[in-house]
Amino acid sequence: MALFEKLFGNASARIVKSLSTIVDSINELEKKVSARKDDELRADFLALRNKKTKEGITLDDLLVDAFAYVREASKRTLKQRHFDVQLVGGIVLHQGKIAEMRTGEGKTLVATLAASLNALSGEGTHVVTVNDYLARRDAQWMGQIYNFLGLTVGVIQHEAAFRYTENDTGVESYEHLEPVDRKVAYGCDITYGTNNEFGFDYLRDNMAPTLEHKVQRSLHYAIIDEVDSILIDEARTPLIISAPSSASSEKYNEFSKYVQQLSEGADYNVDEKMRAVTLTEEGIKKMENVLHVENIYTAGGIETIHHIEQALKAKALFKLDKDYVVKDGEVVIVDEFTGRLMYGRRYSEGLHQAIEAKERVTVQQENQTLATITFQNLFRMYKKIAGMTGTALTEAEEFNKIYGLEVVVVPTNKPIARTDLPDRIYKTEKGKFMAVIREIKLRQEQGQPVLVGTISIEKNEILSELLQREGVTHDILNAKNHAREAQIIENAGKKSGVTLATNMAGRGVDIVLGGKHATPEEHAEV
Repeated sequence: MALFEKLFGNASARIVKSLSTIVDSINELEKKVSARKDDELRADFLALRNKKTKEGITLDDLLVDAFAYVREASKRTLKQRHFDVQLVGGIVLHQGKIAEMRTGEGKTLVATLAASLNALSGEGTHVVTVNDYLARRDAQWMGQIYNFLGLTVGVIQHEAAFRYTENDTGVESYEHLEPVDRKVAYGCDITYGTNNEFGFDYLRDNMAPTLEHKVQRSLHYAIIDEVDSILIDEARTPLIISAPSSASSEKYNEFSKYVQQLSEGADYNVDEKMRAVTLTEEGIKKMENVLHVENIYTAGGIETIHHIEQALKAKALFKLDKDYVVKDGEVVIVDEFTGRLMYGRRYSEGLHQAIEAKERVTVQQENQTLATITFQNLFRMYKKIAGMTGTALTEAEEFNKIYGLEVVVVPTNKPIARTDLPDRIYKTEKGKFMAVIREIKLRQEQGQPVLVGTISIEKNEILSELLQREGVTHDILNAKNHAREAQIIENAGKKSGVTLATNMAGRGVDIVLGGKHATPEEHAEV
């Protein structure tokens, strides 16, 4: 492979080089555009929409002008100027490709270029994020640019929808967002939301009794943030809309008690990779004795086997504070990819009821599936999709084969200053935790902010308890206290700050050195 690249050059490098002429054209317009007054700039940008309606004029023809206007709007509203490599990233997104950009290269700002340009078509642009917090934050943040240019911005949240307004609404965490119907939010030029919300709204629209009840327009163009997580990691994850069935829920409590008598290894085997549990011969005999039947596979029928399997899965595979939490007497799923609570979502085929019985909370009625779709099938229905992430090249073949998406590695604006150290492996978990605590205390004494990631809420809380014993002040961020997420992330970069987080503080979250409201001196000190 190295020899091939040496002979023929790197494909991404060739693409980036070919786009340099477009970037030069955008830069040539900067002086002229910067001389325009605010209202003139807005009028110039909206005039591009009229040009688009003329026969033979494509979005490609408008790209140079549109990108120049968006960059100027960003300079005037956010005091941030798109770098040349960010312009390259914007062009890549417009072309329906994946832009791989390193952490901290400003992907959120890059998306404004392609989103604004494609919004000129009048068919709507969807910007897809991995969680509600990022959808809301990005719409509030980048909404200043869009609003300046005369574009409307909507935000889809779980059981809520908003539209950006230049007036401060005075509601904490929802500044400049006014509540609207979902149909209004989808009718905006640009709509921010999560992959889950876009997917469920699509399913609900397909079940709508009339066209008036539908909220989405046609699926025109989507920019997917953290595209590898959504289109690869979660590709086959089914979104399911269900309704209560008439089946009785009493048996879940009954079978939950029965399987508590079974032991792993002797009575059942667990296949972690396949997420499956199977009874051994000894386990089958125990269940037959408990149920007073000669053969569980014939006497009880499919229903009995179903209850045994779901009760076993709940006992052996699904762990409290890792896969789910119990909150206010309800079992709430924890998203394995984002670490967030998935309110209103339930496991299907009786598994959720089996977990409720295991945790001794009220067992709700079993559901039957009414509509379902995977993310893979959902996003393949868009006329054009593009994506951005810091890690896409390793899955380039899958992106191309499944979605027809090409990956382009966009160079960094400046050489990377971060040092990536090799992994350390410890014999025991206790040894690992002790080493982590020593490192945290050392960094804290030096005034460095520290972010510690854990794979589950359980590990998050264990490490927090150990830090408390050592007298280390810290913040803890997981699905249980997500209400303070914005405040915790704002303070995470402060001098000597220590933040323990699950993957909630992973993809797409920006931690500013010195804290969000740091002075230049505080930022420089950290």
